[in-house]
Amino acid sequence: MLLYRATELIGYPAVRAYFRPEVTGLEHVLRTGAAIIAGNHLSAADEVFTPVSARRQVVYLAKAEYFAQPGLRGRFVARLFREFGHVPVDRADPHAAASTIQIGVELLAAGKALGIYPEGTRSPDGRLHRFRTGVARLALRSGAPVVPVGLVGTDQVLIAGDRRWHRRPVAVHFGPALDFSGRAEAGPPRDHRSSARSSPATVWTGLRGPLRGLGKGGRISKARACSSASRA
Repeated sequence: MLLYRATELIGYPAVRAYFRPEVTGLEHVLRTGAAIIAGNHLSAADEVFTPVSARRQVVYLAKAEYFAQPGLRGRFVARLFREFGHVPVDRADPHAAASTIQIGVELLAAGKALGIYPEGTRSPDGRLHRFRTGVARLALRSGAPVVPVGLVGTDQVLIAGDRRWHRRPVAVHFGPALDFSGRAEAGPPRDHRSSARSSPATVWTGLRGPLRGLGKGGRISKARACSSASRA
């Protein structure tokens, strides 16, 4: 964990100082204990700006091929992912889905913050698309609170097909934690103190609205956008 600790102490503050992401709702991020951090997915940079803004370690279930690339660079990437707590999953295996959920449940049981993208892949146009079942199954099986996060502008920092990182305005908006562990109420939960019937549809309904609102319309303050444009 030495590499992660060095990144946390030096790398993340450098990212915050250079990109100056606009962060709102940080008070909704649990400082310790299990949490599912569910965000929209615009860019590979999301997995940097989410923990940088949350100010706690967020682990991800990553493609197994990231851990098996050849050469020195491949070994470095594999070590980097392991140091950051990411776990390899074989998405090509049709039987891997159940074990992937179990891995996620075990990480949450250990008190980790687990990052997940409900859509399962990057959005091609910045809009929120159909959710896959993973986030619902994790929430219902683990009982962990789900913290929605809307990311804005990360697709302009790391553009698809371009390895260079660009200094562009970024916003990270966290919403109140949602609790799907109970069965008392019929409607979607309003916040971490409320509960809902345990069904995947309940999770999708309860999460989609807040997530769409947090990432809606490129919510970056005009002052931040102008400031970033002047520095670019």
